Amino acid sequence: MSTTQTPPVLAAELAQAWADIQRYHPELPDLAAPESLIGESSSACGHELSFERLLHEAVHGIAAARGVRDTSRAGRYHNRRFLAIAEELGLDHPEEPHPSSGFSLVTLTPEAKRRYRPTIERLQRALKAHSAATAADTARSFRGPAARHGSSGGGVRVKAVCDCGRNVRVVPSVLAQAPIVCGGCGKPFRIPEVVGAGAVAG
Repeated sequence: MSTTQTPPVLAAELAQAWADIQRYHPELPDLAAPESLIGESSSACGHELSFERLLHEAVHGIAAARGVRDTSRAGRYHNRRFLAIAEELGLDHPEEPHPSSGFSLVTLTPEAKRRYRPTIERLQRALKAHSAATAADTARSFRGPAARHGSSGGGVRVKAVCDCGRNVRVVPSVLAQAPIVCGGCGKPFRIPEVVGAGAVAG
């Protein structure tokens, strides 16, 4: 596979993987902005982009579709309602809940690994190609001090919030491409006007 894979191609692979999940769980809403997951990290939902993380996000999607409040503490604490849906989707949390994030650190069950094996392998190839392309682009380009320090947005993530109090860290240029919709309340995340260089993550 070519290492010139671009975010739109990876976004398409994420959308396809999401559609694979929807085949088993038809109530799962469509993924509004798959590109919003690229380069994004969350201490509550998992730092690395992977199929396991995508399935975790799908749990939130189904919870939103059912009107279930699956998190608290501004989206950080994943409660037992989250865990119940996670188990439906093939995720497991064998230990006691984490004090601050609850049952967020779920893992794929052996059955889920078998069910989604082709999807997992396809997504892993796309992620590997995307990482190689990103590393090559970084090595070849000089972005300048404005991008490094975030005055032009660059690759620096800032906090975007929604009306229900949840927040995500996002590159402003990604948010400008298309709305990122909250799985909790269905409204788009926005960057508060008062956010500055010293913004603190929620």
